[in-house]
Amino acid sequence: MKDKVLEEIRFQQNAAKHDSNSPLFLIREKEMEMSGRVLAAKQEAERTVAEGRRKAAEMISKAETEAEAMARDHEVKRIADAEKEAATTRAGLAEETAPLVALIAERHDKAVAAVVEIVSSL
Repeated sequence: MKDKVLEEIRFQQNAAKHDSNSPLFLIREKEMEMSGRVLAAKQEAERTVAEGRRKAAEMISKAETEAEAMARDHEVKRIADAEKEAATTRAGLAEETAPLVALIAERHDKAVAAVVEIVSSL
């Protein structure tokens, strides 16, 4: 960038000394003008790329945050579903085992008597 500024200053100094209507002067003047336009376009392109990169980083960050939130929500829902299913299973087991508990209670006295008889006979 500094080289361009120095070159332009030298050009302006030379232009003051020489004929400003000469073809070489006019060509050099156009070169300087085009060089300035190219430099401006390059700077604009760099700003555009930097802005695009910034926006892309923001989008990635936002997507990661949203993905984490969705994962947490999904995890909470699945845990709640599993707990509900476990409670239903526990309730079903109590209903299924009730007849067996009643049968054991009914046969308990007979079983104790049988064990006592076997032990007594030894």
